[in-house]
Amino acid sequence: MRCLKALCMAAALVLSGCATTTGGSDSASKPDAGSSAQTAAPKPATQAPDIMQPLAAAEASSQAVAMLRPPNDLWERIRRGFAMPNLDTELVRDREQWYATRPDYMLRMTERSRKYLFYIVEELERRNMPTEIALLPFIESAFNPQAVSSAKAAGMWQFMPATGKYFELKQNAFRDDRRDVLESTRAALDYLQKLYGMFGDWELALAAYNWGEGSVSRALARNKAAGLGLSYSELNMPAETRYYVPKLQAVKNIIASPDGFRAKLPDIGNHPYFDTVTITRDIDVALAAQLAEVPLDDFKALNPSMNRPVIMAAGTPQILLPWDNAATFQRNLDAYNGARLASWTAWVAPSTMKPSDAARRVGMVESDFRSINSIPPNMLIKAGSSLLVTRSTLLDADVAPSVADHGQMSLAPDVVLKRSVVQARKGDTSASLSQRYGVSATNLAEWNPGLAAGGLRKGQSVVLFLPSRSAAPRAQARTPAPAAGARAPARPSTTKGAPRTSSPSTKAAAKPAAKAKR
Repeated sequence: MRCLKALCMAAALVLSGCATTTGGSDSASKPDAGSSAQTAAPKPATQAPDIMQPLAAAEASSQAVAMLRPPNDLWERIRRGFAMPNLDTELVRDREQWYATRPDYMLRMTERSRKYLFYIVEELERRNMPTEIALLPFIESAFNPQAVSSAKAAGMWQFMPATGKYFELKQNAFRDDRRDVLESTRAALDYLQKLYGMFGDWELALAAYNWGEGSVSRALARNKAAGLGLSYSELNMPAETRYYVPKLQAVKNIIASPDGFRAKLPDIGNHPYFDTVTITRDIDVALAAQLAEVPLDDFKALNPSMNRPVIMAAGTPQILLPWDNAATFQRNLDAYNGARLASWTAWVAPSTMKPSDAARRVGMVESDFRSINSIPPNMLIKAGSSLLVTRSTLLDADVAPSVADHGQMSLAPDVVLKRSVVQARKGDTSASLSQRYGVSATNLAEWNPGLAAGGLRKGQSVVLFLPSRSAAPRAQARTPAPAAGARAPARPSTTKGAPRTSSPSTKAAAKPAAKAKR
């Protein structure tokens, strides 16, 4: 008991000394002139009546207080992280009206986002980025990872092929990382951070994400030269980009105050939706979903980058599964005693060949071989192409990393050759004939056994196999000519991260609502 009392007294003395030192004036902590430090008496704590006084209610309400209670749901967490300046224009009102009058569409989009939003918000907070960016896939793809635009942009974040490669999103014969949940999010946030570093403004960064950084830079330069403003709203830009940030602001406003727009948001808990699971062997997509006890469509929604019926462990070493199903998958995989995990593998064509010959080599029916590899009629498979084939005793190994990561399929037109006989001219040689008719010296020798490599006799008959002239008109007949007065379809030049070009008539005819679901 004595020890306890001593401890209490010591603590009281320490607190009293701390209060005196912290709250006193300089004269209380320094000796008076002419006196020593030893004789200077400290100012008693009772002489500092303003220390540790309770705050009035009005004062307390004005103080910034850290929130200790986590958000109730993910929507509230997103609202707390809003950090971009609000845009308040007529275009925003227009887009609010557009979304508010389509409650079913809004509900489908927000329901679809359930699988991905938590991960995106976590990544944004880790990078100290505004949480408004988590809403950008609503504008880009309606949160559909399988979305493909008319300009071939793909995935939730709508990456063009070239920009995807720049940000290390692999696109090969077996997978497309522009659709991958983790990889595409990483690339999109990298890109947006890069753009913000360039322009120092989130609205301009978003405009560049949609229109291209070069286009925004040139628009800024034009305005600067003309003495005009340099904000997003003051730039001259295509209609799609003009509506881009207002769309995001409209969705932000609806998420911020759903009751004000009579919008219904699905309940999304503030916790992870999925977990990552490592795989070490190739496995069929259908079997993986079965072992995880997850509907196939839900499995594909979490693993949308896989465009083949097999997951190649060398290229895709992890899969995403609903949080509670990750352990189920591992348990069922450990107990699985089936014949094999994968019924498909990859085969690399050793030479250029017809699909029928390739199918025969791998022991498949030609129609099945064409179907699984999407090979159209009248095409040849070029040497080095990676193709999906059924596993067999001869082809029973997991796919090698080089093929799983870099395998591509290349096709060439299957040209019909017609036998022709030509007469050699004076001074002709095998080399001059090969050059004149565009055939290789090797083929020429195969078609004409015993043909001298040097000079040929004038009038000597030489056999050639040349492309049939009748094949060209048949190919052209497949493409109907445009009707009188109609414009030829323009080749899309839109790229995410590159300048977008369009004719003035295209800009004038652009419909803002048409791009709401891309």
